[in-house]
Amino acid sequence: MYGPQFADILGRVRAKRPLIHHITNYVTVNDCANITLCAGGAPVMADAREEVADMVAVAGALVLNIGTLNTALIESMLVAGAAANAHHIPIILDPVGAGATRYRTENAHRLLDELDIAILKGNAGEVGVLAGAQGIVRGVDSEGLTGDPIGIARQYAESEGFTVVISGETDIVTDGRRTFLVENGDPMMGLVSGTGCMASSVVGAFAAVSDDPVIAAAGALAAFGLAGENAAARCGRPGAFKTALFDELAALGLMELDEHARIKEA
Repeated sequence: MYGPQFADILGRVRAKRPLIHHITNYVTVNDCANITLCAGGAPVMADAREEVADMVAVAGALVLNIGTLNTALIESMLVAGAAANAHHIPIILDPVGAGATRYRTENAHRLLDELDIAILKGNAGEVGVLAGAQGIVRGVDSEGLTGDPIGIARQYAESEGFTVVISGETDIVTDGRRTFLVENGDPMMGLVSGTGCMASSVVGAFAAVSDDPVIAAAGALAAFGLAGENAAARCGRPGAFKTALFDELAALGLMELDEHARIKEA
C-alpha cells in the first residue's frame, strides 16, 4: 500500500541530492557522511558555532546527534537548530545515550524544549527516558523500556507534536495518529558501531525531500534495513558487512524498495 511512496521519496533524494547538515559525534562522523552519499544526498559535517547558521540555511535537513556531546557542541546545535526552524528545515534529533548520565539527559531535553524537532529517533531506552517512561540505558545501548513501546511512542509523539522513531528489531514510527512498523533489517547491523547514527542520516535525507516526516522516516528505515539484509546475504563478518552496507544502499533500486519494504500500519 505504501511502497510506491517510499520508492518515490528515494527517487527524489537521488534526483535532488539534498544537502544534509550534520552536527554529530566524532565516532561515526565519516560513516554518516558516506551513508548520506550512498542514499543520494550530500553531507556536510560543520559544527563551528560561527558558521552553522549559514550552513543550515542552504541545507535540506539538519541531523543532530549527541553521541559525543560537550558544551560547545550543544551551543552549536542550538544555533543551527534555531536557523533551521527559521528556514522551515526539518531537524532530526538522535539523543544517543540519553538516560546514561544526567548531563546527557538534560541536554537532550534542552534541545527538545528550545527547538522545533521534526523527528526524534532513538532506541527504546533513550526514547523511554525522554518520554518519562522508565527507559533503561547503559552507555549508549538500550537496556529496554518499561511498558508498551508502541503506546508510549504514540502518546509521546501526540503530546509533543513531532514524529517519534524507536529503532529496534522492528522499528516503530509514529506521529500519534499514524503508526508504522518497519521490519526490514538484519542482526548483523548490530555488530558494527554506527548503524544507528547512519540510520538517522538516511532519515534526514528522506525528510529533506518530503513534507511528511512519518512516511519519510518509515521509508528511510525500510531502505536502510533492506540494504542491511542484502549486505548480510553477501558478507558474514562485521568488517566486510559494513562495506557491503554502503554498497547495497547505493545500489538499491526503486522497484526493489517498493517490492521488499516490509512495513505495516499498526
